Amino acid sequence: MTRTRHRTDQDKTTYFVTSSVVNWIPLFSRPELAQIILDSLEFMNTHKRMLIHAYVLMEDHMHLLATSENFSQEIRKLKSFTAKQIICFLHSQKLYTHYLEILRDAKQPFKNDQTYQVWQEGYHPQHIRDMDMYHKTMEYIHMNPVKRGYVDYPEQWRYSSSRNYNGEPGLINISLLNPY
Repeated sequence: MTRTRHRTDQDKTTYFVTSSVVNWIPLFSRPELAQIILDSLEFMNTHKRMLIHAYVLMEDHMHLLATSENFSQEIRKLKSFTAKQIICFLHSQKLYTHYLEILRDAKQPFKNDQTYQVWQEGYHPQHIRDMDMYHKTMEYIHMNPVKRGYVDYPEQWRYSSSRNYNGEPGLINISLLNPY
């Protein structure tokens, strides 16, 4: 299997990305593991490394609408950091050794410097070109748990920025101001 590199613009640009757990393992059904992702997104937004405009965290993947000057580098750092934190947590909890076995078996052969792989390769950035695309993407993100049948309304999903846009407090701060 060949590795593909997705390119992003060097200018500050907004992208929609999806990052999925290897083998679609439902890691984020565990609140402690979901919190690792939320804390990392909060850090990125607070330190303006990546402005988070919208997100949804499902049990096995994350959708993200964000702006960054060096988007590909920041996504790579986000995925690397969260993977290390997830592995650390799983090692500390003896109940989750089955997850570690799956993550070990899912590791790509060319990843010689690691024992486990949490995230699938790549993230397939989609450049957001205008406000219409921005709003459609945000709606797609927020409707994900509704389409899966988990909730009736987007703001009912705990791990989403939908509440932020509904005037309610969300789990993390996001950048409500859009880049356009």
